[in-house]
Amino acid sequence: AVAAVAAPPATAAPPLAAASPAPNGALSASPVARRLATAHEVELGELAGSGPHGRILKADVRAWIEATPAKPPVSPAPTAAAVEGAKGAVSVQELSRLQQTVARRMAEARATIPDFTVSVDADMGAVLALREQLRGRAAVLPSINDIIVKIAARALRRHPRVNGAYREGRFELYERVNVGIAVAADDGLVVPTIRDADRLSLTELATESRRLAQRVRDGAASPQDLAGGTFTISNLGMFGVDRFAGVINPPQAAILCVGAVAQRPAVHQGELAVRSLLTLTLVSDHRILYGADAAAFLADLRTALENPLGELL
Repeated sequence: AVAAVAAPPATAAPPLAAASPAPNGALSASPVARRLATAHEVELGELAGSGPHGRILKADVRAWIEATPAKPPVSPAPTAAAVEGAKGAVSVQELSRLQQTVARRMAEARATIPDFTVSVDADMGAVLALREQLRGRAAVLPSINDIIVKIAARALRRHPRVNGAYREGRFELYERVNVGIAVAADDGLVVPTIRDADRLSLTELATESRRLAQRVRDGAASPQDLAGGTFTISNLGMFGVDRFAGVINPPQAAILCVGAVAQRPAVHQGELAVRSLLTLTLVSDHRILYGADAAAFLADLRTALENPLGELL
């Protein structure tokens, strides 16, 4: 009898696997598959080939493309010439010596002074009424800013640290109250100084304020006009600005920022009424002044502005 010969066991088909590298180290893929992958920016190393020994075929690449969301088109980065061209013609203006000085000092202030701001609203009804009474009687009619400078100077005498400076780890407290007033010049911001502002009469202060402002506008301010300030007041109320926070004039301890007098609703004598209110903002160097110091100074200033005769007589 002829013995039956057993058939060899069937060999299972190998599972799909990542493409195996060819002997030279390159991925095994058909030429058509490579061209298709290049055209669609497909990384062959991410594909599992279905051909013999994991060879990547055209069908494998096509299946990957259909299963993968299309990449959004990448816009080329604009060239420097295109960016500059979008701005139109560019004119370059060199800084004057004054503008260079202002830029340097403001950068110094922002970089070295840890500042904070506190604001209050003052009822200016009494100040406006007083100014009307002086109209036609005073040799020089004081502006609202003149009255604020005068009353602030008196308040500085009662709050000596606000009239001081932080320098080299020490507090400097100044004997004289010299108030700088910010004046806009043609090519920058200039701060001439009214010396001994607390001791001048209101008429003397108004006269000096006008003299200094005119010298700044004429470009004739001298170093002596600009030196020696212990405190600065900046008023943008004349431009309709309600409130703002200026930059401290180093090494001074603070700057007072004055907004516009505006008709606003407020509680007056227990009733809601429309009053002439002014916002005062004190920007302070936190190394010498603390929140309570700034608040006390502003409260004192507000009280004095709402009762100006006691400060100006």
